[in-house]
Amino acid sequence: MRRREFITLLGGVAVGWPLAASTQTQAKIPRVGCVFPGTPMASTHLLEAFRQRLRELGHVEGQTILLEIRWAEGRIERMPELVAELVGLKVDALVATTSPAAVAAKNATQTVPIVMAANDPVGLGLVASLSRPGGNVTGLSYFNEAIIGKRLELLKELVPGLARVGVLMNSQYPITPILWKQTEVAAKGLGVALEVLELRGLEDFEAAFATAKQRNAQALLDQGDPLIFSYRSRITALAASNRLPAMHALRELPDAGGLMSYGPSQVLLYRGYATFVDKILKGAKPADLPVEQPTKFELVINLKTAKALGLTIPPSLLARADELIE
Repeated sequence: MRRREFITLLGGVAVGWPLAASTQTQAKIPRVGCVFPGTPMASTHLLEAFRQRLRELGHVEGQTILLEIRWAEGRIERMPELVAELVGLKVDALVATTSPAAVAAKNATQTVPIVMAANDPVGLGLVASLSRPGGNVTGLSYFNEAIIGKRLELLKELVPGLARVGVLMNSQYPITPILWKQTEVAAKGLGVALEVLELRGLEDFEAAFATAKQRNAQALLDQGDPLIFSYRSRITALAASNRLPAMHALRELPDAGGLMSYGPSQVLLYRGYATFVDKILKGAKPADLPVEQPTKFELVINLKTAKALGLTIPPSLLARADELIE
């Protein structure tokens, strides 16, 4: 080889090598897709809990991990579209934080590891069992048959003479049939009649509360739908103006003026997603990671709202409350 040709070839390698190395380095940064059910404004504290846990585990956003975040804004019909977009980006893991998102993710890919939260992952066909998921899905299950009965029991204890409860529910939510069945069983045992109050979108809010009044509902039960969570200020305002005591699934509702809630901590769930993501990025397979269940359920009561509704909190409830909002 002539000297000039050799120098030219060497120069080409010298110029090309740093670019190739840089591209290779960038390609090694894992990308995690996240489908969150609410709006950025309504879920700021939850996203921060997720990010904080990732930082605690040594992940630096933008340097050692990339997050691709999509918001459904309370509209479960958007889940398949958002999941498909993230799968198309070839993410290394996918976080699906509601039952609809988890179902959409499972339908979209059999290869991308999925960290989910679902009410009943076995019943929805997401995993073979909680102890042995057996596929590309693992994460958290917050389904507990006893919790629905407990919510109604607490509501009846707080509202004297409670006999009819309006249930805020979205028939499009995949877990609704399971939740409704458990609610019926619990209501029958407590001697409480139920009225279905359908909520599919923001346009249904006013009509649902009008129906509750027409059918003489004395209180409300909320099953934790993403739409209710995303627009909780509107829901709690309507409950207040219609003077309807409400039991909610998530503690963010009493924070927004709702009467009370009983359920697992959303903040702890979001920290849990990060822990699963960390394990997967370090080589663990979803099939080998047992699905975890919440071990703590919080009872939160808003005393200011109770006073506005003319309700006296029994001492037994005050003693059991994890937090009292004044």
